[in-house]
Formats: sequence, C-alpha cells, structure tokens
Amino acid sequence: MKHMTSQSTYSIALAVAMAVFSATIAFASARPSRVEHVEARIKELQAKLHITPTQEALWQNVTQIMRDNAQTMDALTQARTDKVKTMTAVDNLQSYSAIVEAHAEGLKKFVPAFEALYASMSDTQKHQADNVFREYRDRRANSK
Repeated sequence: MKHMTSQSTYSIALAVAMAVFSATIAFASARPSRVEHVEARIKELQAKLHITPTQEALWQNVTQIMRDNAQTMDALTQARTDKVKTMTAVDNLQSYSAIVEAHAEGLKKFVPAFEALYASMSDTQKHQADNVFREYRDRRANSK
C-alpha cells in the first residue's frame, strides 16, 4: 500500500470539505421558505376545515394574515442569515429579538381573525379545527 503524500491528503480533505459544503448548501436551499410552508398549511386547513361559502370572507382574512406573517418572518430571517457572519453578539441578540417580536405580533393579528372564523363554525367544524391544531402541534413537536 502506497503512503499518501501530504499533497494527496490535502486534496482528499479538500474534496471532502467541498462535498460537505455543497450538501449543506443544497439542503439549505431545499428547505421551504415560510411562505411556501404557509401556502401548504393553508391548503391543508382548507381541505380539513370544510370552509363554507358564508365563511369565505373570514377565511380569506385568516389566510391573508398567515401570508403576511410568513413574508415578514422570511424577510427577517433572510436578513439575519445574510448578516450572521459579521454580527456582533449584540447584533445577533437584537436580530433574534426582532424575529421573536414579529412572531408575537403576527400571533396577535392571527388570533382574533381565527377566533372570528372559529365562532362561525359548526360544532363539527370546531371539533375538526381542534383536532387539526392538536395534530399540527404534535407533528411539529415530534419533528424536532
């Protein structure tokens, strides 16, 4: 068996590092944005909640808030990603704080809109909504 030279060892290490880096980039870019995730969630909810024509305006309000919240979160997380390598510790904390605050503000908008929709639902729809939100929470908890 031939001994490897330091040059060939370096070449192999560089090739492995490049492969890992490429896989990381591919994985990161394959991850759906929050907007894409929300669009999928909207379709899931629409299929499971059986929104009636009289509930459509309330439903549209809920989905618009979901979309707006997702766009805000995507913008904040992208800005954080773009700057993370040059952030100071304080910048990092402020960026994270802005994301958490935006999430809380988004929920403050979402809850009343969903409450209005929920109030218009039949008992069967409410039961289904309760189950859908429980399943979603359980699914997210188990995926971590």
